[in-house]
Amino acid sequence: MSARKPIAQLRTHTVTNQPPPLENYNPYNRDKALSEGLAREASKSIQQRAEKLGASVGSETIIRLGELANKHPPELRNFDAYGHRIDEVIYHPAYHELMSLAFDQQIHTLPWTGRSGHGHVAHAALIFLLTQVESGVCCPVAMAYAAVPSLNHNADIAKLWLPRLFSREYDARSIPASEKSGCTIGMAMTEKQGGSDVRTNKTRAVALQSNTQNGEFHLTGHKWFCSAPMSDVFLTLAQTDNGISCFLVPRWLPDETRNPFYIQRLKDKLGNRSNASAEIEFDNTWGQLVGEEGDGVRNIIDMVHHTRLDAAASGAGLMRAATAQAIHHAAYRSAFSKRLIEQPCMANVLADLALESEAATVLFLRVARSFDEAKKDKSAQLFGRLSTAIAKYWINKRAPYHIYEALECHGGAGFVEESIMPRLYREAPLNSIWEGSGNVICLDILHTLQQYPDTTEVFLDEIQRAQGLDRRLDLSIQSVRQRLTSRSFEEPQARRLVEDMAVCLQGCLLVQHAPDYVAEAFCASRVCRDWGYAFGTLGSGLALNDIIERAKP
Repeated sequence: MSARKPIAQLRTHTVTNQPPPLENYNPYNRDKALSEGLAREASKSIQQRAEKLGASVGSETIIRLGELANKHPPELRNFDAYGHRIDEVIYHPAYHELMSLAFDQQIHTLPWTGRSGHGHVAHAALIFLLTQVESGVCCPVAMAYAAVPSLNHNADIAKLWLPRLFSREYDARSIPASEKSGCTIGMAMTEKQGGSDVRTNKTRAVALQSNTQNGEFHLTGHKWFCSAPMSDVFLTLAQTDNGISCFLVPRWLPDETRNPFYIQRLKDKLGNRSNASAEIEFDNTWGQLVGEEGDGVRNIIDMVHHTRLDAAASGAGLMRAATAQAIHHAAYRSAFSKRLIEQPCMANVLADLALESEAATVLFLRVARSFDEAKKDKSAQLFGRLSTAIAKYWINKRAPYHIYEALECHGGAGFVEESIMPRLYREAPLNSIWEGSGNVICLDILHTLQQYPDTTEVFLDEIQRAQGLDRRLDLSIQSVRQRLTSRSFEEPQARRLVEDMAVCLQGCLLVQHAPDYVAEAFCASRVCRDWGYAFGTLGSGLALNDIIERAKP
């Protein structure tokens, strides 16, 4: 048989009326809600850092790395060629390059090592940018950031491990931590029978009699979800005679042999595919007590509080990425003799998406500021405790529907895997589930309002700052005030209460900080409820084109 001849380029395959790729741009400079927010909430040095990261994540090179990391998900390797159990996870080189970028930018350490006083705002803003190119790396980065308060419950552990976690060098090698240039930390909390109800955990921790003074234990049990299983060390929960307790479990023992840490399988997840999540077994696995026995939930909640900030920032980042892609597509694509962006129905959709995105951005930045202020201001601490949960819940409840609508703006092109839109859509539910799904978050908020009444006053003080700036918003503020001061918190109405608090807070922030036309459209639609059930149902008389122009990437 003769060799096949290559197919010549078809004359019918001239590509027209398609947008160029959205790449080689700076998603920080081109995001007015973010850049203006950082000018308001952070120092000049933080703004410059965000601009630098924006130049990286908007480049064609880094965008390709995000694609590759998702196309080639991690693989589990339980044994080496000679039958030794090694339980290692193999990642595509693109994943490691993205992790190196994150570590080099100090996204995980700025709140703890920076001197600007705006470290948490910086961290949240950089996570917001990083998640737009690839969310999978944000999980281990978030844990490295959030683990610090929990590790500080044990001075010896903090002294040993924090310098390793604070390194700007990402070291992916599976070797003892003492030989590495930088380390990562994971988390293993959830068990099959309990999920979010970690007090029902069955993993057992038995103290080593020879080293009780060092808090050394052997752990035995199964963990249903272990995040970032190739990390060097993990925070986990287990039962002792004194109740649920927090432990630090390294992959390698102090004598530099392998700790019994068995990865049974990797989860085949809907999204977040570049990042591994695993089921693991502890079998007389060595760990060190963090904090006091029986205080495990209280110790770990410090970490959870910080990861919830990341969940809010990441959710907002996904929404911004989706909005940018939709507006970019509509600006170049034509149908029925007009560009899509000029079509009145499409303009309504795009403006609506941009409104939701900007409201999410202004909210997570304000919440992040409360973390920076919390050390010196009790009111900021209380506001952060409440508003972090509100932002985590509301932004991520809005994200899946928002991103779907942005995907639909692309038509069929948004439904194929060459586009980033399917990846954004698959990612959208994760941050709502991670660190407390919707009901858990809302019950946490009710608990906070009931057990810490001062949080009510702090929240009301915050929204009161917008009193008199918009009559519709004044009515919302009054309604929220009445419901909070009545102290009647019914569990079946928890989601409705949190929703109203979130929208009221977003409206208050926008009327103070956003252009009038953005605040007007938000108050008319979200606050006054002159809005339909789908995106693209904004009322008449709003400055749709101005809103779109502001959000153009």
